[in-house]
Amino acid sequence: MMAQYLEVKAQHPDALLFYRMGDFYELFFDDAVAAAAALDIALTKRGKHLDDDIPMCGVPHHAAEGYLLTLIRKGFRVAIAEQMETPEQARKRGHKSVVNRDVVRLVTPGTLTEDTLLDARRHNFLAAFAELRDEGALAWADISTGQIRVMPCTRTRLGPELARLAPRELLVTDTRAEAIRPVAEDMGTALTGLAPSSFDSQAAEARLCKLYKVQSLDGFGQFTRAERAALGALVDYLDLTQRGKLPLLQAPARDTAEELVQIDAATRRNLELTQSLSGTREGALLHAIDRTVTAAGARLLERRLASPSRRLDTIMERQAAVTFLHGNSRLRGDLRAALKEVPDLDRALSRLSLDRAGPRDLGAIRNAIAQALDIAALLDQQEGPPLMHNAAQALQGHDALLDLLDTALIAAPPLLARDGGFIAPSHDPDLDEARKLRDEGRSVIAQMQADYAQDTGITSLKIKHNNVLGYFIEVTATHAERMLSEPLSTRYIHRQTTANQVRFTTVDLSEMETRILNAGARALEIEKRLFVELRDAILARAAELAQTARALAEIDLAAGLADIAQAADWCAPKLDQTRSFSITGGRHPVVEAALAKTGDPFIANDCDLGAENTAAIWLLTGPNMAGKSTFLRQNAVIAILAQMGAWVPAKAAHIGLVSQVFSRVGASDDLARGRSTFMVEMVETAAILNQADDRALVILDEIGRGTATYDGLSIAWATLEHLHDVNRARALFATHYHEMSALAGRLEGVENATVTVKEWEGEVIFLHEVKRGAADRSYGVQVARLAGLPDTVIARAREVLSALEQGEAGTKPKALIDDLPLFSAARAPAPATPQTPPALEKLAQINPDELSPREALDLIYELRALAKR
Repeated sequence: MMAQYLEVKAQHPDALLFYRMGDFYELFFDDAVAAAAALDIALTKRGKHLDDDIPMCGVPHHAAEGYLLTLIRKGFRVAIAEQMETPEQARKRGHKSVVNRDVVRLVTPGTLTEDTLLDARRHNFLAAFAELRDEGALAWADISTGQIRVMPCTRTRLGPELARLAPRELLVTDTRAEAIRPVAEDMGTALTGLAPSSFDSQAAEARLCKLYKVQSLDGFGQFTRAERAALGALVDYLDLTQRGKLPLLQAPARDTAEELVQIDAATRRNLELTQSLSGTREGALLHAIDRTVTAAGARLLERRLASPSRRLDTIMERQAAVTFLHGNSRLRGDLRAALKEVPDLDRALSRLSLDRAGPRDLGAIRNAIAQALDIAALLDQQEGPPLMHNAAQALQGHDALLDLLDTALIAAPPLLARDGGFIAPSHDPDLDEARKLRDEGRSVIAQMQADYAQDTGITSLKIKHNNVLGYFIEVTATHAERMLSEPLSTRYIHRQTTANQVRFTTVDLSEMETRILNAGARALEIEKRLFVELRDAILARAAELAQTARALAEIDLAAGLADIAQAADWCAPKLDQTRSFSITGGRHPVVEAALAKTGDPFIANDCDLGAENTAAIWLLTGPNMAGKSTFLRQNAVIAILAQMGAWVPAKAAHIGLVSQVFSRVGASDDLARGRSTFMVEMVETAAILNQADDRALVILDEIGRGTATYDGLSIAWATLEHLHDVNRARALFATHYHEMSALAGRLEGVENATVTVKEWEGEVIFLHEVKRGAADRSYGVQVARLAGLPDTVIARAREVLSALEQGEAGTKPKALIDDLPLFSAARAPAPATPQTPPALEKLAQINPDELSPREALDLIYELRALAKR
C-alpha cells in the first residue's frame, strides 16, 4: 500500500495528498506533519519506511470539506485520491492485491465548487495572465457559475484588474511567476505557475474549439493571440485539476478597458467599495447598499459595483429598470418575495456538469424554474422597460423540463444520490416494484401463499424461509401425493422431505426470492440511473437555464437597488456626455447608515464642479475632523453608483460620464517594500498625475502632509496646478494648507470651498457643512484639545502658533523660528488651573429633582446675574 501511496504522491509533489482509506482520508510523511499543524489534529505514525517511523494523520471522509476549506485558506493545494474499486474487486486480482487508487481532483483556491467551501454571495474567480511579445491578456472564470471572460491587459494594468476582480488564484507561465508574484501577493491572490505549453495560443485555440464543440472561435468574437492563450491556459488547468471533468463554461465574452470606469487598487481600498480597510464586508459600500435576496443577485451587484460602465446606453437601460421598480412598490414587493425562494441555479448547474451534484441540486433547479415562471407571470402584468421585458422572456420556456422534474422528484430530495429515496412514487414502474419488494416483501409472499393455496386446494399450504433453502412451499405429508402428481408436479418442484413435512418450490417463487433479496440494491441502481437521466435532461438545456439564472439576478439587483433608493430617499441621476458634475444634497451611504444607528443626522452637501466652461476643481479647506474626507469620498461614490446604473444618495445629480476615478485619501507605511507613509502618498499621487484624463474624477486629500511644511506646501501647490493645466480633470482637492486658497484667483478652473466650523468659548464645533469660500485657519490646536492632549501642551502650542502667525507679516520664517523660545516650555510655569465660572459652580450644587417650579425660576435669575459678572 505504501508503495502505491508514494507512486501517487510523486505525481503531485506540490499538493497535500488526501489518500482514501475506507471512511478516512489519510496523509503520510511530510504531508501529515504539515496538515496536522494546519488543522490542529493529532499526528501519529503508521509502520516504517527505510527503518523510520511514518508520520500519519487523517480526517473523516464525511467531514472532509471543512478540513479542505481550512487548508485552502492557509495556502495549500490538495490532491484527492479515491478508491477506484471495491476491496472485493481487488481480491479477485489476487489475495494480497491493493485496492486501486487514483487522484480524481486537485483542490485549489480558484477551483472550488462546493457550497460549504464558497461564499454564496461572492464570485470565486480563477484568472490566467498571458504575455506574448508586445501584447497581454487576462482571462478569468468562476467554475461554480460557469462565467468566463477575457480582456486585453498589459502587465501595468494587471494590478488594477486583479483589484477589480479579486481572483482567488492567478495562473502565469512559470518563467514569469517570480516577476508577477509581488502584484499577486498585493491583491491576496494565490499564484500558480504553469508550463509555457499551457499558454501556447495555437494549442489553446484547439483546446477551446474542442470544449465548445465548434470548428472556429469566430462565433464568439475576435480574440487576440494573447486572449486565446489566456483562455486556453484556464481550460488546460481546469482539465488538469478536474481530471477531465470540465465544468459547464458559458461562451467566452470579451471585455475592453474602454467600456469600464478605470479604478486602481489604491482607489478601491480608499473608497472601501467591496470591503472595508480592515478587510471585512461590514463597513464597505457593498454591504451598505446590498438589498439583494438571492446569491446570484448579490454576486451581480458586486460585479457591477467593481466595474461601473462607461456606455451611456447600458447605464440608462439599467437605471430604467430601477426606476420602473421604484415606481411600482407592490410589484417590487411581490418580486422580492418570490425571489427569496429562488435557489442558486448557476452553482447547481455547475455541480451537475462536474458530477458533484446530488438530488438536492435537481430539486434546486426544479424550484428555480418554478419560481422563474411565477416571476415571469408577475412581470407580464405590466409593460416594463427593455431590461425587465427581456428578463421576463428569459425566465420562460422550461415547461417540459419542469414537468419532468416535478413528476420525477419528491418535494424535499436528500443530499446524496447514494441514499436513494429521491424519486417520486409512480414515476418509474420498475422502481415502484423494487421498492414494494424491498419494503413489503412479507405481504408479497403472503399473497403468493394465498394464490398457491387456491391453486392446489391445500388450505394448510405455507411459504416459509430458512438460511439453507431460502423461500420454500411447505405442506404436510398427507398432501404430498397430490403435489407430486399431475398436473401440480409440473409447476411445483420437490425440494426436501422431512419426517412430517414435504417442501417444494416454483420458478416464480425462486425468481421472487432473488428479486426480494436484491430489491434494495436494485432500487438504488434504478434511482442512480434515473438521476443520470434527469441530470442529462437538465444539461441539455444548460444554455437556456444559464440565461434564466442571469435574468433572475438582473431582476433581483434592480429590485434591490429600487428598494434602497426608496427607503433611503435616493434620486435618479441625470447622465450625459458633458463634463458636468453637479450634486445637490449628496450623502455618503455608509456614514449615513452608521450615524442612523446612533440617531445622529447626516449633513448633506452640494458639489458643483461646473459645466464646460466653469470651475472643474474645488479646493477644499477646513480643519481636520470637519468632514472633508467624507465629502470627497461621497462624491466619488455617487459617480460610481450612477455609472453602475443605480440611483444615488442625493436630492439631485447631473453627472457627465466619468472615465476614471482616482482617490488618494489617507495613507500608511508599506514596511514590506521599505516605503514610508510619505513615499506611499507620493507613489499614489504620481500614478494619478500620470494617468488621469480630462474625463476623470480625482479626489485628493492632504497632499504633502508627510514631509516638512514648506516641502509639503510646494508639492501640493504643484500637484494642483498639474491637475488644472495638464490633466484638466474634474477634482476635489482637500488640504490643510489654507495658503493654497490664493490659487483660486490665479487658475480659472479652481474654486475655493470650505467645511464650516463655529468657535464658542475657545471650543470648535464642527458643522460638517461645505460652502463656497476659503478657511483662514486650520484649527489644529482646537482639534488637539478635543483629542485630549494635556493642558500644558495645548497652552504651549497656542503660544508658538501666535508667534508664528505674528511673524508671517514681516519676519522671515527662519529668523522667526530662531527667535522663538522653543525650549522655554520646560522652564515656563504651568498655566494656572482654569477658574470655573461662578454660574457653573452654582449649577453644579443644584439637584433639579428637589426644585419646585418657583425655585427653578428664581435659580434662572440668579444664574443670569452670576453670568454677567
